[in-house]
Amino acid sequence: MIFIGVALLIAVGLALAVNADVGAAVGLTQQQAGEILTLLMVFIIVAGGAFARRRRAGELLIGVLLWIGVFGVVLAGYAYRDDIMSVATRVYGELAPGKPVVDRKTGTVTVRRGLGGHFDVDARINGATVPLIFDTGASAMVLTSADARRAGLNLGALRYDTAVSTANGVGRAARVTLDTIDIGGIIRHNIRAYVTEAGALDTSLLGMTFLETLTRYAVTRDALQLTD
Repeated sequence: MIFIGVALLIAVGLALAVNADVGAAVGLTQQQAGEILTLLMVFIIVAGGAFARRRRAGELLIGVLLWIGVFGVVLAGYAYRDDIMSVATRVYGELAPGKPVVDRKTGTVTVRRGLGGHFDVDARINGATVPLIFDTGASAMVLTSADARRAGLNLGALRYDTAVSTANGVGRAARVTLDTIDIGGIIRHNIRAYVTEAGALDTSLLGMTFLETLTRYAVTRDALQLTD
């Protein structure tokens, strides 16, 4: 019963702190601080039940310290949830190069450099997942015939009347318009692109007809950043 009484006093103190907008000191709004108070009240009720029966003073003290630690972890996690998510997404990007990682604060999409030294970017073209290589030397988006088919383009209706220079030599390509391109939530419509003949290109390219629509794109040592 003593523990429950102390817990209730703590809850009253927290309520007064919220009313005084103490949460602003750690970057919380009054509403957020109130939500945390509700969560703490639940913990207090559970803890009160756990300590309702008689315990030795040492066990009681350990229990109180444990619950205080739990409260502290919950409070810190809630207060710094955006930073925690940012770290988690960066770790995910390191483990999965090519997967666009979105910074919620800035809206910037970041892709980590792959083991081969290229920036392999996973895009959705006309709803289909297509791997692209970032290439500022490509004046337009360029798709292999296999990727174009995956994106729903009718290859039989294309006219391969444009000469293009690729790593495999000079080939022919057909001009097309891609309905949608989505890279990490950056969406563009009606983007000019080319589809190469079979065997002319090994990997599709993320070229300038998409990049020039961005507010900014930048390359650092190990990261490609795209800003809508």
